[in-house]
This record gives sequence, structure tokens and C-alpha cells, in this order.
Amino acid sequence: MNRIIRFFGIILIVMLMISVSAAHAAKRSISSIMIDAETGKVLFASNADERRAPASLTKMMTLYITFNALDKGMISMEDKLPVSRTAANRSPTKLGLKVGEKIKVKDAIMALIVRSANDCATVLAEGLGYKEDKFAQTMTQVAKELGMKNTIFKNASGLPNRAQISTARDMAVLGAAIYHHFPEYYKLFSAKKFSYNGKTYYTHNHLLKSFEGADGLKTGYTNAAGYNIVTSAHRDGNRVIAVTMGHNTIKGRDRQIAQMMNRGLKKLALADNIVSPNIYAQNTNEVKKIAVENTWGVQVGAFSNYAKAHKYALSIRQQVNTPSVRNSIIDIEPTNKGSAVVYRSKLIGLKKNEADNTCNRLKKTNKSCIVIAAKNNKQLAMADK
Repeated sequence: MNRIIRFFGIILIVMLMISVSAAHAAKRSISSIMIDAETGKVLFASNADERRAPASLTKMMTLYITFNALDKGMISMEDKLPVSRTAANRSPTKLGLKVGEKIKVKDAIMALIVRSANDCATVLAEGLGYKEDKFAQTMTQVAKELGMKNTIFKNASGLPNRAQISTARDMAVLGAAIYHHFPEYYKLFSAKKFSYNGKTYYTHNHLLKSFEGADGLKTGYTNAAGYNIVTSAHRDGNRVIAVTMGHNTIKGRDRQIAQMMNRGLKKLALADNIVSPNIYAQNTNEVKKIAVENTWGVQVGAFSNYAKAHKYALSIRQQVNTPSVRNSIIDIEPTNKGSAVVYRSKLIGLKKNEADNTCNRLKKTNKSCIVIAAKNNKQLAMADK
């Protein structure tokens, strides 16, 4: 009799858990946004600023910071990073790394993109010189600098944490930032499979196979978040970046994102057909003019490590606090000086007169600075609400 009672008690608990989970799913809203990847113009939005758990979309920021480190020469694809006990103990999904072994940066990156490996997210965070909680603080700071106004990161992987939040709009900003700032690494997101230690893993992004022109970026899921995706597609010279979050099923998520991208690409193609050649040429020249004007910056110092250089540039930007400087980009350039590496701290993305005025203002407060031509300036213009 006791066994029967215990059995029915367990069944009752399971049924209650299922009903609670179902109720939570029923209440869950959907957040979506789609932008023109080239201009940042919002083509569609629904609940785009609703704060919610990003799940493994978080890994896009881990990759963004990793790509920046590669771009600056701080690490290389062939570098081997150690696996700590913390990394090895990360919950599935993971690659199954063992404590003390090492993994190449390029393999860790591909494991994040294709496998969404939580252990590799921690390996990359620690490999860049951080404890994961400190890395999460850097992730949040970078998010703010990119214009992600409603995002807080608490870990490198997206594992559940109630304080870790973002929005569909912020994730679109991040997707666009990766596409614009690191085109040489963006192409990695189109990988459909990845092999490591004799085992092949296949992508969770089914759109890469089913949607014409799709070439990235990332999927994510937790119970609290639902099924999320940030993805991009291009056709006939147009590209959209689309985000949808909070779905109860993979099929529902993929169906909605495909419908969004089809509508967006058709809309952009139609706009191309109705714009006259003269107007298009005029707009193109205007964009080129703006790009040339905004290729100046101010070098404000040189430091022995990246963290000091970044912190100082941030303090200078806050001190000057003019509209142009508030919108400037912090650029830290590592330079070899003998056997040492010096990190040059810069504020870039200014017009020539803005750079001159900024430097003059700093000199009046006994701060040293140099006006520089900042060619190949990486900027991202993202339309607001």
C-alpha cells in the first residue's frame, strides 16, 4: 500500500510540474525584430524591448570579444587554451573537455558556433585572462558601448541566471556588430558542422539548410527563455538580420523567423526597384562623404595592459562628454615596443574639427593627446526605436 501511495504521489508531482511548465509557456510572449543589416533601419518589430533571458545567444558576445582579441593580435587561432575545473564542470550542452587538457582557439570558437558548447565558452573567457564573472562584467560594458541599452550578462555561455537579461533589439545590435566589425570571422557562422577528436557535431540553426541565403548566427534555449534565434540572410545584394525570442517550439521559432526574413528581403528588393539611379548615386556619395569625415580620432595615452588603456579611454570619454565624444568608439591598439607591448588608447569615429576640439579641451586640463587619422574605422549605425 505504501508503495502505491508513493507511486501516485510521484505521478501527482510530475503532473503538477508539467502543468506549471505548460502554464508558463502559455503566458510567454514572443519578442521579434528585423533590421536592414546595411543601414540598421528597423523593418519589423514586436515587443522588441521586452527584457528576457537570452540563453545561448549570450555566446555571441563571448565570440565578439574573442574576435576583437584576434583582430588586435592578443591571441591567435592556433593558441591552445587550458581547460580549468570550472570549464570542465559546465553543464551540457558541452564538448566534454577534461580538466588540464588544452583546446585551440579556433576549435573553441567553432564549438560555440556549431555545438553551443558551454565548457568552451568558459575556456575562452578564462583564456582571455578573466575569471568568468569578471569576463561577464566586460561583456556588459562592451554591450553598453555597442548601444545595447537593456542587456546585462552574468556568464559567458547563457546558462540560467535570473539577472542575465537582454532584448530582441539588443541582440539585433549585437548581430549587426559582428557582421560589420568582423566580416572575416562572421563567415564562420555559416558552418553546418564541426569535427573535434573524431566526432562530428551538427548545427542547431536549421535555417542554414532550409532558407535560401541564410548564413548565421546563433540559436539558444533554456526553460525560462524558450527557443531563441538571431539569424541573417542575404539575397540580390540585400541583407536582413532577424531576431525572435520566447517560442515554445523550434518549429514555431523557425517558421516565424523565415516568414520575417522573406518579407524583409522582398521589401528591400522592392525598394531597390523603385529608387531612381540618380537618387541612389546621390545617397551613395553622401554615405561616402560621411565615412570620410568620420575617420579621425584622438589618442589619449599608452599603457602596459589592455585593461588600463580601456579604463582610461572610458574616463576621458566621460570627462569630455560632448555629443560627438559620447558617440565615439574606444579603440585599443597593441603595438610592439622593443620586447614589450604597449596599448594605445584612442577615441575614434570623429570628424576632423571634433577631434581637434576634443584634444584642445583635454590639453587645457593638462591631459596629453594626439589627433590622428583613424582609417578603416569600424562603426555601427543602429536605428533607434
